[in-house]
Amino acid sequence: MVNEMIVSIDGPAGAGKSSISKEVAKKLKLTYIDTGAMYRALTYKAIENNIDIFDEKKLEKTLLESEIELVSDFEEDILKIYLDKKEITNEIRTPAVSQAVSEVSTHKKIREIMVQKQRDIANSRGNVILDGRDIGTVVFPFADVKIFLTASVNERAKRRLMELEEKGLEINLDELIKEMKKRDRQDTEREFSPLKPADDAIIVDTTDLKYDEVKDKIVDIIDKISKIKEIEGDNFPRQNDFF
Repeated sequence: MVNEMIVSIDGPAGAGKSSISKEVAKKLKLTYIDTGAMYRALTYKAIENNIDIFDEKKLEKTLLESEIELVSDFEEDILKIYLDKKEITNEIRTPAVSQAVSEVSTHKKIREIMVQKQRDIANSRGNVILDGRDIGTVVFPFADVKIFLTASVNERAKRRLMELEEKGLEINLDELIKEMKKRDRQDTEREFSPLKPADDAIIVDTTDLKYDEVKDKIVDIIDKISKIKEIEGDNFPRQNDFF
């Protein structure tokens, strides 16, 4: 168990943020908050109700009228996503949602509302780990630990392909690489809250690392920073000075 902390893990699509964050949360007894799932839930609702994903006002109205819940199911070892009391954990991971969610998340008002929701959840639960694309830069710029998880686009696409195949979905790898490059551009070039590492984020490139190696590395980073913070207190320095 680490000292009470907020941990942010940012990075591009397919970098393994969610799976790694869940495992690290379990290891260190942190509450895991999947912020990307919240945008996916809104995107799913927009698609299901034929709402134009380019229409910010309609999306804002939909979000304000929606109830999005993140519930940890420890028996099944899964974070379940509920939209208006209905579980949509698997539905938000379809290719249709993946292709549209980046556009939904470009809207400034949507991000402002989501950021407040994410802060409310984190502040109410205390010891948390959040993953997304702007946690360390926008949602929690004063997070105790900021990690930017990345990998080559080809490696990220291969990992995503394996995830989709395990769910019985047939996707072409070349198309997946093309889609991922497009999403990277959308995420990094959007005007409001673009994807980028925080100035003091620790960059972890996982291209040539095995899953357990990534998990152990991040656990080690959090553990070291927790100990440094306990000693330094208010004089806690920039975290990337140590890595």
